Amino acid sequence: MKKIKDRKQYRRFKIKMSIRKSIKGTQERPRMNVFRSNKQIYVQLINDLEGKTILSASSREKGIAEKESNKTEQAKLVGQLIAEKAKEAGIENVVFDRNGYLYHGRIKNLAEAARKGGLKF
Repeated sequence: MKKIKDRKQYRRFKIKMSIRKSIKGTQERPRMNVFRSNKQIYVQLINDLEGKTILSASSREKGIAEKESNKTEQAKLVGQLIAEKAKEAGIENVVFDRNGYLYHGRIKNLAEAARKGGLKF
């Protein structure tokens, strides 16, 4: 187990590991992993059986980074983008991995935008 000194990071790490025990991504139903930094938000669709990333999207991509918007609006745009990319790749169902973050704010906006875009989870 990873050694973490900061209490907040350790708490999130414990939550993350308890979530990951029960969540596995496959080729048909990949794991939708979300990472949130202070400025950006990143999403990946991961096949855990092969250990490969199928798709990814982030707030640093051209169409999103150029727009003047706050972080919650950027999260909505990233959710829409990952849903579009998944449709093109033929993926409809995913397993949502919030990565230890609380389901509110940017994480919630990203998930709702992905659902509106056509992803089922």
